[in-house]
Amino acid sequence: MHAWQSARDLVNLVYVATKQTEFNRDFALRDQIRRAAISVMSNIAEGFGTGTDPDFLRFLGYARRSASETQSQLYAALDQNYISSEAFDEIYAKANMTERQINALIGYLARSKRSNTVRDDNAAYVINIPDNIDLSDL
Repeated sequence: MHAWQSARDLVNLVYVATKQTEFNRDFALRDQIRRAAISVMSNIAEGFGTGTDPDFLRFLGYARRSASETQSQLYAALDQNYISSEAFDEIYAKANMTERQINALIGYLARSKRSNTVRDDNAAYVINIPDNIDLSDL
């Protein structure tokens, strides 16, 4: 899964940056940005592991928020001169790419959830539900 792989790359970039001497000494920021980055990857995996689209969507939302949190903490690291502008740009871009991939996955799952066809692969029938019927009322 591309979003999970990007999240893994994000974790690695964050760890490289936070191992720098000054950043490594700021335990609170170092630990928080690491937790946020790891949360992106972990929530994608945990949501996928649930086996249901609604739960997966919920966990993808958590992952997206953690990517935004990582980006916010990068600004704090930049402002404290813990990372260079180049490192900031690279990590921020990776978080942004990961967030876009999560958004695409959320969109895909949301569209597939709205399918108007109910199927049982073991049966010889297909039920087509008209567009004007709201399945949530059933």
